[in-house]
Amino acid sequence: MKFNVLKRKPKATTNYEGAKAYRMSPEMELYTAVVTASLSNKFYEKQEDTLKRIVELIGKTDPRFVAKLAIYTREKMYLRSIPMVLAVELAKVHRGDSLVKDTVNRVIQRADEITEMLAYYQLSNAREGEKKLNKLSKQVQKGIAASFNKFDEYQFAKYNRPSDVTLKDALFLTHPKASSDEQQTLFNKIVNDALEVPYTWEVELSRLGQASYESDAAKKAAFTAKWEELIDSGKLGYMALMRNMRNILQANVSSLHARKVATRLADPQQVSRSKQLPFRFLAAYREIRQVDSMYTSYFLSSLETAVKVSAENIKGFDLNTRVLLAADVSGSMYSPVSAKSKIRCYDIGLMLSMLMRYRSENVITGIFGNKWKAVNLPQDSILANTEKLNSIEGSVGYSTNGHKVIDYLISKSHVMDKVMIFTDLQMWDAQGVGASLQKSWKTYKESIAPNAKLYLFDLQGYGKTPLRINDNDVFLIAGWSDKIFDVLAAIESGSNALKEINKINV
Repeated sequence: MKFNVLKRKPKATTNYEGAKAYRMSPEMELYTAVVTASLSNKFYEKQEDTLKRIVELIGKTDPRFVAKLAIYTREKMYLRSIPMVLAVELAKVHRGDSLVKDTVNRVIQRADEITEMLAYYQLSNAREGEKKLNKLSKQVQKGIAASFNKFDEYQFAKYNRPSDVTLKDALFLTHPKASSDEQQTLFNKIVNDALEVPYTWEVELSRLGQASYESDAAKKAAFTAKWEELIDSGKLGYMALMRNMRNILQANVSSLHARKVATRLADPQQVSRSKQLPFRFLAAYREIRQVDSMYTSYFLSSLETAVKVSAENIKGFDLNTRVLLAADVSGSMYSPVSAKSKIRCYDIGLMLSMLMRYRSENVITGIFGNKWKAVNLPQDSILANTEKLNSIEGSVGYSTNGHKVIDYLISKSHVMDKVMIFTDLQMWDAQGVGASLQKSWKTYKESIAPNAKLYLFDLQGYGKTPLRINDNDVFLIAGWSDKIFDVLAAIESGSNALKEINKINV
């Protein structure tokens, strides 16, 4: 018997455009699929097909890696739905110890995630009728029960909604053991529907909207006063603040309250604690840009300051590091990140590339589709630069000729240290002359820049790459969070995304 077998290279296949591509390992494909999953339709793949592929990959992957990936996506990538999918599906393939329980407990970080977890469980197990959650997995049950002791009355009340699965349902199903008398009292309140109505902006504005007013002016004044009260209360969370910037501006709050909002938005500690994905700042920026208010520019500047916090941890880029940043704006990148979002996949690529541009001093930036276009941009703006690129995205066409990026470097004899492409990896040759990213990269390495490294930032997770990863200095990173730059730093130290995930203790 031969024990020391040869390490096989990834098998060649084709991508969605029929061009040559390479399959990933199940672990790498699962990683790229889940960190780019919004569980909505993509250009090449429907929501149900993405979910089916993820479930199949879980069955091909070591259960401990799946558990670590669930925790990684929740704690590092700030995703909420997909960690629950991983935890529930893990229960189907792993039994015998507390791995599932510990994973479930760890990924539940908000009170509403208790009921979300159970809702996905019944969906995944095709449960119907009155007893949809009958015979709940013991380890899932134990994990959810343990999570009940994480939350206080305000948190439970905030998310105590009349949904398909309620907090009361979850309590009866999992039988959590209270950690104190006070916690038992709280559990009793859930059972008796006696949770105190929380002070939230949704509740307060709903009450105000149902009141009667003598005139439109009186109603407007009431809403102005309420927004000022909410701002003063300190109970308006960071995400709620960003989502309501338009409402606050239109409410014509005082200069003092506008300053409080702007100060909170720009505060580095609050930005870090909020764990916002970078594109959330872009969405807020676009939402208020055209609002007619004397404070709009002030808020826009605060958002620029806030988003720079996302770039502060990007290391290893200075005047001596030559970097090219290329964002894919082809037609397949036009899928919105979710059904209700105005942000498209190419917006994420533009945003991440501009975060990198902010940290790079010796840099070429641009976009590509049918062709490549280099665009000179100031270093100090991130959101404004993203919008500048967004305004010209149609000027390069809508194919995915990724080789044009490298061909440009060859034509100019530019020696780069790092070439970073933000894309869905569905590269092809629109001219049909046999060109490819793989061929161009090989030529560039052999004739121009033998020490250059190519980083492919996968933004859609379809599971195939246009080049062999870890071959000829080619690396793959996936995701929409600024935490992808931690993986970039790990690669510089000889690690990779999978090794970083495997470092997680569970």
